[in-house]
Amino acid sequence: MKLDVLGSAGTYPIADMPSSGYLISAGNTRVLCDAGFGAFAELTRRMDPDELDAVVLSHRHPDHCADFLALHHALAYGPFTVRGLPVFCAPGVAVRLAEFLGAGEGHVFFEIFDFHEVGETNHVAVGSIDIRFAVSSHPVPTIASRFEAEGRSLTYSADTGPGGGFPELAAGSNVMLCEASLQGERDEHHFVQHLTAAEAGGLARRADVDKLILTHLPPSLDRERSRSEAVAAFGGEVAVASPGDVYAI
Repeated sequence: MKLDVLGSAGTYPIADMPSSGYLISAGNTRVLCDAGFGAFAELTRRMDPDELDAVVLSHRHPDHCADFLALHHALAYGPFTVRGLPVFCAPGVAVRLAEFLGAGEGHVFFEIFDFHEVGETNHVAVGSIDIRFAVSSHPVPTIASRFEAEGRSLTYSADTGPGGGFPELAAGSNVMLCEASLQGERDEHHFVQHLTAAEAGGLARRADVDKLILTHLPPSLDRERSRSEAVAAFGGEVAVASPGDVYAI
């Protein structure tokens, strides 16, 4: 199994740093997980969009789903014939995207995509990849995802604060892809439904994962400081996701 980072910027993108987007592949199976600002263009550097087998959208905040609209336009108005592409998403995501497009009953949006709202009880198979979900701690419905194939596992936090179902979902993962939106010791100025780098490291240690990859760092943060804080809490291997990074899981 392989993880290809399309984008990893938290909250907003900057030049050469799109927002959250990840391509997970195993054999001939390819799953796009999140599609934040700029992620679709990065996807097209690697493959044609009609080669996707499924999409996972963690929640409706635009830094995680805005470029799903670009995927829609490519499949609807480009030289592609895809219909019924499975999309596994948190509750409310499909409705919000359809409202933005003005997509009512009979719109091509609902022909191209086959939406499935998922939560902690769901387990789906996409080609050679099995996917399980948990509910993250975030202000809007948000799902964390665990991808398993070829005897290996990758768990993605999406956006989350301490708590929620992500820690249990991540237990024993080979790789944890975890948000680290904050730095330093948590205080009253920190948004409770995001994680500090140290908290991400602590989660990785308790989950007994092999490797931690930090993501969703706002562009204003010092990436090396975040990595150092995570290393101190985890004690294991820590990387910081950047567009173009490819990880063998």
